[in-house]
Amino acid sequence: MRTDKWLKLKCASLLGKRIAITGTTGGIGRELCDILASCGAQLILMDRNRERSSLFADELREKYGTDVQLVSVDLADFHSVVKATDELLLLNPDCFIHNAGAYSIPRYKTNLGYDNVFQINFISPYYIIKRLLPHLKSVSGRAVAVGSIAHNYSRSDENDVDFSTRKQSSKVYGNAKRYLMFSLHELFKNEKEATLSIVHPGISFTGITNHYPKLIFALIKHPMKVIFMNPRRAALSVVDGVFRASGYCEWTGPRIFDVWGVPKKKLLRTASSYERETMFATAEKIYSEILSVE
Repeated sequence: MRTDKWLKLKCASLLGKRIAITGTTGGIGRELCDILASCGAQLILMDRNRERSSLFADELREKYGTDVQLVSVDLADFHSVVKATDELLLLNPDCFIHNAGAYSIPRYKTNLGYDNVFQINFISPYYIIKRLLPHLKSVSGRAVAVGSIAHNYSRSDENDVDFSTRKQSSKVYGNAKRYLMFSLHELFKNEKEATLSIVHPGISFTGITNHYPKLIFALIKHPMKVIFMNPRRAALSVVDGVFRASGYCEWTGPRIFDVWGVPKKKLLRTASSYERETMFATAEKIYSEILSVE
C-alpha cells in the first residue's frame, strides 16, 4: 500500500491535540512532525539543538499554520531532562512521543553514573513518561515509545545493567531499548486512564546509520536507500501508535519480517515474565535515584 493511501485511511483529525516529540530535527522525526501537523496537531518539539529545532518549527508554522512550541533537552544530562519535563508539564500535552535515539556514539558515564547510550535511550524517556503519567491520566492521553528490533540482540544482565562493559553497539543499544519497551509495558500494565503504544520503524536510512566508517558508508548508502524504507514510510508505525494503543506486550512495526511494509500489531514474545519484572524493578529504582538528587 502506498504511504499516502495508508495515511488517508488511518489518520484522523488531531485538531485541538497537543503532541510532544523528542528527536524531531532529522530522519523519522521530521517526517513524523510533518504528518502530525498535516492532521492539525499542535506540536512541542523536544531537541538538543535549539537552533535546528527553531528553524524546523518555523517551517511547520509556515506550511501548516499550526502552533509549535520548543522545549530544549539533552537526554544525556538528567538536570536538563528534569527541567524539560517541568516545562513540558506546563504545556499540557495530550500525547508524548519518545522518538530520539543514540546508537554508535562516543561512550561515557553521565552525571547519574550510567552509560550515556543507556540513559538517552532508556533512563531519560522512562523518567519523562513516568512523571507525565498523572497528567496523561487526567486527559486520557497516551505515551508512544519507539522501540527497536535490536532489543532481540541481547538479554538484560543484572550484573551489568547499562552494558557499560560491552563494546558492541548493537547490543548496547538493544539492551537500552529492551529496558524501555518492557519497563513501560509493566508501568502501564494495569493502567486504565492513560494508554501506551510501543512501536518500531524497522530499518530505515536515517542519521542513526551514519556510524559506519566513511568508506563503508559510501558503499552502502545507496543500496540501503533502495532496500530499506525511507524515513516517511518508516514513520508510519509511529503515526499508527498515536491513533492506536498497544495491548500488554504488544508492539507495532512493519508487517514483513519487522523490516518492510505498512504497520502491523504483533505480540512481543522476547522476554520472560521474570525478566520483564526485573527490568521494571530496575527502572523504578533508577527513577527513585533521580528524584532523590533533583
